[in-house]
Amino acid sequence: MTTPAGQPGDDEWMKNSALYREFLAEREEIMKHKWIESEKARQDIGFERALTDWIVKHRAKWRKGRHA
Repeated sequence: MTTPAGQPGDDEWMKNSALYREFLAEREEIMKHKWIESEKARQDIGFERALTDWIVKHRAKWRKGRHA
């Protein structure tokens, strides 16, 4: 039996998904990068700039380290 939409347990499959957990971990790293780079710049650099910068500079190494 399935739970009605919007009820507890409705998105339980998503929370248990390896893909979703990977997304959350990556987002956390991007937010850390955003904070560090914003501190260096002495202003908020914004999520899009942090995302792009993190992907270019750190994503490949981060992924390799996670799956080693």
